Amino acid sequence: MNKIQEMIDYVFTTIPSIYLIIGSTVVFLVMTTFVYTMRAKASNRPIQAKKIILPPLFMSTGMFMFLFDEFQVPWTQVVEASLVGVIFSTFLIYTTKLELKHDGIYLKKSKAFLIILLSLLVIRMVGKIVLSNSIDVGELGGMFFILAFSMILPWRIGMLVKYKMLEKNMVMKKSSL
Repeated sequence: MNKIQEMIDYVFTTIPSIYLIIGSTVVFLVMTTFVYTMRAKASNRPIQAKKIILPPLFMSTGMFMFLFDEFQVPWTQVVEASLVGVIFSTFLIYTTKLELKHDGIYLKKSKAFLIILLSLLVIRMVGKIVLSNSIDVGELGGMFFILAFSMILPWRIGMLVKYKMLEKNMVMKKSSL
């Protein structure tokens, strides 16, 4: 654990914060492209409950970052980032539509999803630029992780609820035949 802490300390003391901000923005752009591509492909295949549940579970492993001092966030900022994430999740929940087809439940394609992802990118970039003057880069990274997790978890729960309702309808239709 000390070796990892030393490496993190080295990165945060030797690399100028502007480069860390630019690097994390590039990584976010790549991830946004990846998520949108995966979502487009997912709309061609029936969705399953486990594919709805797994992303927040996988993402939760990122919480280990808070074991290191550079990423620790004061509770007031945890609450703020969580609230912003929950607010953003409402847009995702509202625009995520599932449809029942003959062979399963499908995720509908949505132009709104791309608009929301791009809006989040812009908000994130502006937020990082503005907040990096008053908040350390590691702490800012922790806040954006909390925001993202607080957005994805309610969104996926909302998707699961919609999925289960459609699944129930599908079972009822099959049993009435």
